[in-house]
Amino acid sequence: MNTPVYPVRWQNDRVLLIDQNRLPNEYTYVEIDLVEDMAEAISTMIVRGAPAIGVAAAYGMYLGAKEIKTTDRDEFLAQLTEIGKTLRATRPTAVNLFWAIDRMEATALQCAGSVAAIIPQLLVAAQQINSDDIATCQAIGAHGVAVLPSSPAKLCLLTHCNAGALATAGYGTALGVVRSAWTQGRLARLYADETRPRLQGAKLTSWECVQEGIPVTVIADSMAAHCMRQGLIDAVVVGADRIAANGDTANKIGTYSLALVAKAHNVPFFVAAPRSTIDFSLHDGSGIPIEERHPSELYQIGETIVCPPGVEFYNPAFDVTPANLIQAIITEFGAFPPAEIIDLKNR
Repeated sequence: MNTPVYPVRWQNDRVLLIDQNRLPNEYTYVEIDLVEDMAEAISTMIVRGAPAIGVAAAYGMYLGAKEIKTTDRDEFLAQLTEIGKTLRATRPTAVNLFWAIDRMEATALQCAGSVAAIIPQLLVAAQQINSDDIATCQAIGAHGVAVLPSSPAKLCLLTHCNAGALATAGYGTALGVVRSAWTQGRLARLYADETRPRLQGAKLTSWECVQEGIPVTVIADSMAAHCMRQGLIDAVVVGADRIAANGDTANKIGTYSLALVAKAHNVPFFVAAPRSTIDFSLHDGSGIPIEERHPSELYQIGETIVCPPGVEFYNPAFDVTPANLIQAIITEFGAFPPAEIIDLKNR
């Protein structure tokens, strides 16, 4: 398959989500036409990746609005706020979720007229969020290539988790930089961390690369230091789920240790994310909420239990990488040292 991947699509008055829990073995869609089903799809990671979650939540707000049975504007807005609360509770770390819901609620408030006039405007807003994200990712890709090391001529990049088309509306953030490097002849190979415990790198990033013929090598998360010491990695590019105003970045668990390893080996470490991922209300990363997921992700692989009874588990889904380990944050507006992203606040 050499066609673009769109994990969230609007078609025939419903949302089609690529079921990412079934990849890479099955490429199937889940049809969503109720807001409660969208909330479940987000929480169970049928759809995942901060920008993709935001797009899905925007459509969820529209689907929920259609279900509201009142013509009273104030009552409609109150119920829409409750729908937003339900969606906000699904994944606490990904700030794009909250950003998209805020934008949908603002659209409803700003739309003059009846409930009947508001509802179609919510669909327009969700579709705009969808299309904007694709354009944003393409811009991130272009800016990212521009700040990658100038030598060697063809680079070997390392990424963690999946920040590709599957994690966005299409094209990707970190993997968008990889895609752009590939199309411009700057990429020799992508190394993809397997990304325990859910294996998004092994399952999803590698799947995307195979679809497009991008050379990809999957490594265990614990192999990154060895690969860097062997000179196999020229730069690291990762995505983000929330970035504080000072540049501290929350991303998939294991990103922090990867950044430390990169620093120790003098390998530049980049974060690629849209401006909507920056939470300017947080001074630093200490305020970023970290989602903790069910321990079965650790003790079970498929149907196989890999730990003995009686073991305790700790399964945070994200960690926070301090800004001083990040060379630049690549956005649709350009690449910035972490200390300068505050300049994007009014963009």
